[in-house]
Amino acid sequence: MSDPVRQDINFVKAVNLAMHDALEADPAVFLMGEDIADPEDGGIWKATAGLSTKFGTHRVRSTPIAEEGFVAAGIGAAQAGLRPVVEVMLMGFITLAMDPIHNTAAKWRYMTAGRSSVPITIRTLAGAGSGVGAQHCDQLEGWFAASPGLKVVQPSNPVEAYGLLTASIFDDDPVVFVEQSSLTARPVRMPAPAPGTRIPLGRAHVARTGTDVSVIGYGAQIADALGVAERLAAEGLSVEVVDLRTVAPFDAETVLASVAKTRRAVVVHEARTTFGPSAEIAAQIYHELYGELAAPVERVGAPFTPVPASRPLEAAFMVDADDIEAAVRRVAAL
Repeated sequence: MSDPVRQDINFVKAVNLAMHDALEADPAVFLMGEDIADPEDGGIWKATAGLSTKFGTHRVRSTPIAEEGFVAAGIGAAQAGLRPVVEVMLMGFITLAMDPIHNTAAKWRYMTAGRSSVPITIRTLAGAGSGVGAQHCDQLEGWFAASPGLKVVQPSNPVEAYGLLTASIFDDDPVVFVEQSSLTARPVRMPAPAPGTRIPLGRAHVARTGTDVSVIGYGAQIADALGVAERLAAEGLSVEVVDLRTVAPFDAETVLASVAKTRRAVVVHEARTTFGPSAEIAAQIYHELYGELAAPVERVGAPFTPVPASRPLEAAFMVDADDIEAAVRRVAAL
C-alpha cells in the first residue's frame, strides 16, 4: 500500500490517517480489535482499512469477539511499555470490558504512586441514528468520565478527530476515544492536518465567539450548535459555542469564562440527560457563577430510555439542531 494522499478528509479517513501516522512514527504503537485487519475488511467503518497491508498483521491485529480478553491484553501491553490502540467495535459492547478498564487501566498510576502508567487508547463507535437498536447505540462517555484516571475524548469534526486521536495515542494515561456514528455518516471534508499534529487533551476550543448565550458541548452537536448560532445571528442574538473536545477532564476554566461573559448557558450532548455529563458541567457553573447568571442553565440531551430501533422513535430520541435552538431561545428570553 502506498502512503495515504494528504488531501481533504472525512471523519473516518481522519481516524485512519491518525493511526497510520502514529504507526509510522513509533514502533511501540500497534492496533488490535475485532475485524480490523484487511482480510476482515478493515473494520465495520473501514477506519483501519489498508493499515495491516502496510504495517503487517503483527501490528494491526484482528481479535476474537471477546472484548474483556483483548482489552485486558491491550492494557497489559501498555503496562509493558507499548502504546496499543484497541478498537471496541460499538460502545454498547464496551460494558464487557469494564473491569479491566475501570479497575486496572484507570487506577494503575494511582496504585503504583505514579511509578507506572497505562498508555492505551480505546476507540469505540457510539450514538444513535443507524436503526440498529438498543444494544448497539449507547453513548456511555459519562460512565468513563466518572472513573478517576481515565481521559475521555469526543471529537466534533475530521480535523479535531485527527489531532485528538494523535494526542490520545501518545498520552501516557488511558484514553477512551469516542467516535460518534452520526459523524462517520456526514459528508463533511476538511484539509488533512500535517503529520503528527496534536490537539492538547483537556483544553476546550471556543468554536464561535458570542455575547448573549454560551452553548457548551462536544461531538456531533457542535456542528448543530454552530448552525443554530449562524441562524440566530440574523436575528441579532449572539451565541458563543464551546467545544469541550475532552469530556474528562473537562476544561472548566474556558467554560466558566464563557458563561461569565454571556450569563446564560446551554449544555448539550447526545447522551441521556439523566446522570449525563451535562449535570456535572451545569453543577460547576451554578457553584461558581450562581449570583451572575441571568437564566437557569439549560441541558439538552436524550431522554432516559434505551435507544429505539424504530426509525421514527429513534429520530424523536436523538438531539437535533431544533432542540438546541429551542433551548437557546428559552434562556435568551429571560
